[in-house]
Amino acid sequence: MSRFIESIKVEDQKIFLAELHQKRMMETFAHFGSACELDIQSIFVNLKHNENGLFKLRIEYDLDNHFTTKLIPYAISQHDDFELMMADEIDYSFKYADRRPIEKLKKESDAEEIIIVKENHITDTSYSNLLFLKDKKWFTPSTYLLNGVMRQHLLTKKKIKEAEITLDNIKEFSHFQLINALNDFDETSIYSIESIINLPKEESDLDFG
Repeated sequence: MSRFIESIKVEDQKIFLAELHQKRMMETFAHFGSACELDIQSIFVNLKHNENGLFKLRIEYDLDNHFTTKLIPYAISQHDDFELMMADEIDYSFKYADRRPIEKLKKESDAEEIIIVKENHITDTSYSNLLFLKDKKWFTPSTYLLNGVMRQHLLTKKKIKEAEITLDNIKEFSHFQLINALNDFDETSIYSIESIINLPKEESDLDFG
């Protein structure tokens, strides 16, 4: 049976974006014809977490409502470089616990982190959605692999907009940043587009083999 995960931000004993995580969990159950009996807020309260600092609450569950939890101290990662990796067949529309296709791509890369390209379109990194900067405005690819809760939150708050971002127009953007449930919008933590080691220089460079 498939297993799924929710990775949730907990900081200074407070849980963040629980409603969006709960919504995604319920939609996952509904898609596969099951009823969700799990309540994220109750799970968190029952952990009796009383430490300050930043933590990741990882809930792994199956469609029979069995679940396990881990509460792990969390530090936001920084990367020296990125590589565009082609993966036309990849599917991560649900937050599966089995991440082997993504992990395989990352092992094949020569960079610290990957940017997954599907059918010429920019999607996500191995663990986050992406935002790209153009003319002082931030855009997120409309061709995400997983519609992350932070992505949804920022779109609702109108801090970002969706855009079609492809190998053909990626150089129109100057910088990018990584967002997920534990990595909020942060204009002080951005990367130059030139940190992508195989950024297309000419149209003839768009074939990555």
